Amino acid sequence: MTISATHNHLISGDFSAKDLAEACLKEIEKHNSRLFAYLEVFDDVFLQAEESQKILEKKRTDAPLLAGIPIATKDNILIKGHIASCGSRILEHYRAVYDAFAVTRLREAGAVFLGRTNMDEFAMGSSTENSAFGVTKNPYDESRVAGGSSGGSAVAVAMNGALGALGSETGGSVRQPAAFCGLVGLKPTYGAVSRSGLVAMASSFDQIGPLAKTVDDVRILFEGISAHDKKDSTSRVSNARITPRKNHQEALSVGVLRLTDEGGLDAGILKNYRQSIQTIKDAGYKVTEIEIPLMKYVLSVYYIIMPAEVSSNLARFDGVRYGFFKEGADILGDYSNTRGFGFGDEARRRILLGTYVLSSGYYDAYYNKARVVQKMIKESVHKLFGQFDVLALPTVPEPAFKIGEKTNDPLRMYLSDIFTTLANVAGIPALSVPSGNVSVDGVFLPTGIQFVGSEWSEDTLFSIGETFERQIKKTEV
Repeated sequence: MTISATHNHLISGDFSAKDLAEACLKEIEKHNSRLFAYLEVFDDVFLQAEESQKILEKKRTDAPLLAGIPIATKDNILIKGHIASCGSRILEHYRAVYDAFAVTRLREAGAVFLGRTNMDEFAMGSSTENSAFGVTKNPYDESRVAGGSSGGSAVAVAMNGALGALGSETGGSVRQPAAFCGLVGLKPTYGAVSRSGLVAMASSFDQIGPLAKTVDDVRILFEGISAHDKKDSTSRVSNARITPRKNHQEALSVGVLRLTDEGGLDAGILKNYRQSIQTIKDAGYKVTEIEIPLMKYVLSVYYIIMPAEVSSNLARFDGVRYGFFKEGADILGDYSNTRGFGFGDEARRRILLGTYVLSSGYYDAYYNKARVVQKMIKESVHKLFGQFDVLALPTVPEPAFKIGEKTNDPLRMYLSDIFTTLANVAGIPALSVPSGNVSVDGVFLPTGIQFVGSEWSEDTLFSIGETFERQIKKTEV
């Protein structure tokens, strides 16, 4: 059921918030041992549900849409009193001492937090294989990855173990697992959702984003967590958000990324993308094929700036103040042992890369140059939005790949982000919507198309996303 439909049932008394939570817990019990979406299911779920029921009964028709709705939360988003390990041994036993701002917003609306979901360590990965606690599996084919780094959140929703989930985005970590698991995922405008209580990976890119089964559900979750937070200096007031135009099918122009058979794109994905473009045309939108200026530099810019910020943000995890500690012969040995054993391979790799690009003699050659090119990318994308209301491109270059297929080839893994990082580098919103399936080895695997907009254009993205969603359902029938 959708969040809106579930809300109506709760208001009508067809079932209670506790009944709903229990139904989700049964699905988790049925599937989680195989798929490993949840690292932990909270022991206070029914107590939360009872509090939510009081809100529903007291406010009745005025009750918030999210009252009683079961939500899954990524393991790097703080919930007071609960462990927030970020999928890492170095924070395996760390308990949060306060709620993230997004959690506070949902708690005030009466949402029920079911548990914390698996993720790539410190959100570093595109497959949820980098978790220190195990691999999350794709519900459509358990031999394949769920995507990452928010793979656990995606699978929690896909297996009916929650009605919605919070993930985090640094370079596609909400949209990519959404595409792999047949869900809708949103990367908001940078600053639209507070980063307070989100454990930092790369601070200039990080954003909390929702995952759910429909565009409307994602919209409800986004509106629930989007607000100005005075505790976050990057949080911004969203009064500039664009209102959807009337007759948007006729009014909105869509620039679609031109792709060819020679681009290294999976053949099934390319075919699905072309069908999706036709679906957009059939819906009445004005469609024009485009080249995105500087697109070929986006991934390189991202993989210079992001590790640089990683090396800075993860410097605090040294075993001295909190978290995992492994003693050495001296203080340097303490640091070396703690970080060497506490961090996994990918975390160590990105710390080393980041330290290198920030080091004397290489700072100007790499980091400063990447910042200059990032500014150029932002300016070129801004010009595009002078011509088009929305951009459309594939979410992923291939369907969900086999577990272990890319673990020894980091460069191949990084290429999974080739279409998603544009929105992160430019700080603009992007919405991934299911666009059908791709047949691989006799298995139908989900994929998605993403709609990218200018700053604060989330409402416009929801509008075109819902139209596309309806068109896809028509073709499926």
